[in-house]
Amino acid sequence: MVRPCIRGCASAAHVTLPRALLLAAILLALCDAALAHGVTEGDKGYIQEISGIHLVPFVYLGAKHMVTGYDHLLFLAGVIFFLYSAKDIGLYVSLFALGHSTTMLLGVYFGIGINAYLIDAVIGLSVVYKALDNLGAFQRWFGVQPNTKAATLVFGLFHGFGLATKIQDYDVARDGLVPNLLAFNVGVEIGQLLALGAILILMGFWRRSGGFFRHAYAANVAMMSAGFVLVGMQITGFFVAS
Repeated sequence: MVRPCIRGCASAAHVTLPRALLLAAILLALCDAALAHGVTEGDKGYIQEISGIHLVPFVYLGAKHMVTGYDHLLFLAGVIFFLYSAKDIGLYVSLFALGHSTTMLLGVYFGIGINAYLIDAVIGLSVVYKALDNLGAFQRWFGVQPNTKAATLVFGLFHGFGLATKIQDYDVARDGLVPNLLAFNVGVEIGQLLALGAILILMGFWRRSGGFFRHAYAANVAMMSAGFVLVGMQITGFFVAS
């Protein structure tokens, strides 16, 4: 991927960094939606009371989970930050969807349990990675460029385990499990497309405003900062809960 302005923008870091920190604070305010991103008591109670095939409720829950999934959305925003063609956007989003769909379905079906705090910390690290990649940090620091397609797929696998962990919190009945899981996955993809569409519309206006390249550095510093705070929150939660 081409990052036409990041290196040049780095020299203006002293100007844009305060804005980056402000944007990071705004992004992290979304962390208050963490309870929505998890399992609400109403949703959990409903799912625990039903058995059999219930496609529409699971589609709704999947879409709701993705739309309120601030960590997933931050990563997706980073992935498409410097993507302009519909072909490239479709490819990267498809790789991410393939990754998270695979581990979500397999994780729930086979009951693969991963500590929610640890997997969410890895998801936070995926946000940090993507922001650093957008900043060209790996090329400057190590002289190498990670394979962005492979990284998107791999982090998609981790995001899928995060989804699987949340679904297992629902204590879904085994009766009708596979159709319900597939419906949940359809909902996740619907939610992802809706969120992606909103992100692309906003970025489209931003790119046409003339300030996109000026503030790209600051935006990715903010994204990186948000990712580090997400990691810190999850690691702290892990030790407090232990």
